[in-house]
Amino acid sequence: MLVNSGQVLTERAKISPDMESLVDPETGERYTFRQTNSRTNQLANTLLGLKLSPGERVGCLMSNCPRYVEAYYACAKSGLVFVALNWRLTAAELSYQLSDCGASAVLYGREQRPVVESLREQFPALRWLEIDDEDVSARIAAASTHEPPIGASGSDVLYMMYTSGTTGRPKGAAMSHQANIAWLASMLATSDLRLGDRQVTVAPLFHIGGLGMVMCAVYRGVTTVLLRAFEPGQMWDVIERERINVCFLVPAMLNFMLQHPKRGETDYSSLRAVVCGAAPVPLRLIEAYTEMGIDINQVYGLTETHGGICLLGPEDARSRLGSTGRAYFGLDVKVVDKAGEEVPPGIPGEVITRGPHLFSGYWNNPDATRDSVRDGWFYTGDIAEVDEDGFIYIRDRSKDMIISGGENIYPAEVEDVLLGHAGVKEVGVIGQPSDRWGESPCAVIVRAENWQRSDAELVEELKTYVQSRLARYKQPRAFELIDVLPRNPSGKILKRLLRDRFPGPAPE
Repeated sequence: MLVNSGQVLTERAKISPDMESLVDPETGERYTFRQTNSRTNQLANTLLGLKLSPGERVGCLMSNCPRYVEAYYACAKSGLVFVALNWRLTAAELSYQLSDCGASAVLYGREQRPVVESLREQFPALRWLEIDDEDVSARIAAASTHEPPIGASGSDVLYMMYTSGTTGRPKGAAMSHQANIAWLASMLATSDLRLGDRQVTVAPLFHIGGLGMVMCAVYRGVTTVLLRAFEPGQMWDVIERERINVCFLVPAMLNFMLQHPKRGETDYSSLRAVVCGAAPVPLRLIEAYTEMGIDINQVYGLTETHGGICLLGPEDARSRLGSTGRAYFGLDVKVVDKAGEEVPPGIPGEVITRGPHLFSGYWNNPDATRDSVRDGWFYTGDIAEVDEDGFIYIRDRSKDMIISGGENIYPAEVEDVLLGHAGVKEVGVIGQPSDRWGESPCAVIVRAENWQRSDAELVEELKTYVQSRLARYKQPRAFELIDVLPRNPSGKILKRLLRDRFPGPAPE
């Protein structure tokens, strides 16, 4: 019986040693499961050679590549806590996360050198290992390929991903080994992922949507082709060349690929299905891909739930348009009122979920954990309705979250940064529809009384101000100035009214 998530790779290497596991089109690297497992063991033994002990946190700051997957499984086997770091963040944002998790080491790639150089002085005690460095690569290659001692199991923390909330402070969602294994079993009991399939993963591995697909591939025996960035023409090329069967995309990506001229020039006959998350898929996209012989499977999930907890299959896509489907195999999902009682069909309530898949809690944040987990149920904050057959329809997203190109943007975090500018008295950040990204952030600002220059000058200053403080995808595309923000009696900004007043679309 598996008790450690790293053992999933060990077992897959035993069962399917010569099956291709990882492909990197950019470098031309190709590895079988046997090779991936051996390389993972070498990295695990290298980390243990640095006197790192089970339970210590190891940050991973890399683009999608085989080394990322090896780092995840190396930490899992040796009992180190893998901390997925978003390479799109600024140095200031990463600094907070490294401090919060108390990282002992960071594995990073050549592409992340600039941001790492700005962090080294702040964290002189950290062990910084550039995975592409010749000396580091040589040290790993010289390490033993034998299985490292299993350093964690059961409720021990496996990995952490950072997510934000109403305070704007990112929170580290801690996932255990036992929850991960339970979620994998549930996922594969529900989805149509087959032994010997080939998938392409372009979602960043620092997101559960990306890493989760890789975990499933190893568990099931599926080849993963890793892409560092999304480009629709390249996607069509890879689908044809690598004979891809399945992939995970967001609706904006589906739209870009549909419009790209290579669609008409590509043999995509191998592509059986697309798993799509982050937002509902428009009917026109479902119909277009169905006509192409490609099924669309819509998934709903969160970082705290290890990923997907509801699935809408292609057989229900038309009749249940707008639904996110029903609960995954073995997971409890329901919609409740403020008293925690299930609501009848058609009545809005909050989505809650219970089961072995749940996260262990927010790292060093028991108050936030207590707010989110009650009597064993995780309260998502998402408002939904359920129909007579148990299909769930999300009506409002958690804490006004914005989803732009598949990236979660938490308004409170952007607002916190903007309030640091002397010209801003109050600010509310909302999402505006975008043909390119699905949504883009818009900052609605009440300027400070002592601001002496023009509104136009303030907007230009703010555009520059956010560049060094927020990742590019979080930076507002539009700035609107008003005299007062609408609020309810308790003082909360009424963002629904802001969305009505500034409906967009967002500037591209």
